[in-house]
Amino acid sequence: MKNIRINPLDYLFPSRCVVCDEVTDSPGEGICEKCRDKIVYIKEPYCLKCGKQLKKEEKEYCGDCEKKRHFFDSGISLYDYGSMSDSVYRFKYAGRTEYAAFYGKDLYEKKAGWLKMLRPDALIPVPIHSSRMRSRGYNQAALIARELSKHSGIPVREQLIKRNFRTQPLKDLSHAERQNNLKRAFKICQNDVKLNTIVIIDDIYTTGSTIDSMTKVLKDAGIGRVFFITLTIGRGI
Repeated sequence: MKNIRINPLDYLFPSRCVVCDEVTDSPGEGICEKCRDKIVYIKEPYCLKCGKQLKKEEKEYCGDCEKKRHFFDSGISLYDYGSMSDSVYRFKYAGRTEYAAFYGKDLYEKKAGWLKMLRPDALIPVPIHSSRMRSRGYNQAALIARELSKHSGIPVREQLIKRNFRTQPLKDLSHAERQNNLKRAFKICQNDVKLNTIVIIDDIYTTGSTIDSMTKVLKDAGIGRVFFITLTIGRGI
């Protein structure tokens, strides 16, 4: 019979389900049984550039990527935004930092093959401005990157790039406003960059403006290939 080690802290501070936020059925579990089927994963066919779920198998790119040139090489996402939007909101704004353990493990289990194919030198979380770090207390992208690193063995380089100034929330801006908002937003902090392939980590992919802005700075610093993984993404057409 298999011995299962129980951490006493799991009883003092029980895990909450990443989907419904109720206490999970088993100590240490990140999701309850009734919510497992509620998660919608991104599956093929998806956009070969940004990873958005596509409705038609004959298409290779979503409508956005057919019209817009991206600086990043390509990217993928784990969840359909609609099924995990509440979860990511609590993780990002309500202090549910413990969700990161589930996210990181799930990312690795579903995307390990993609990571092994790329063989990245580092994971780079999207940085947040120091003022936002002080108010929030953590960078959600960094928490995801650290958990993914635990499973994959790929190092995290959190100090490689920083955010120069606090940008406006992008969700309410047009594409042109997003582009202008992100101009000169990022800066390389280390001049001795010797990375060939990196993967940017973030919680949500919307238009790709943030990742594009980061990618341009990273490639200008000599990094050859820039990919990304995000937790959630909207649907393409």
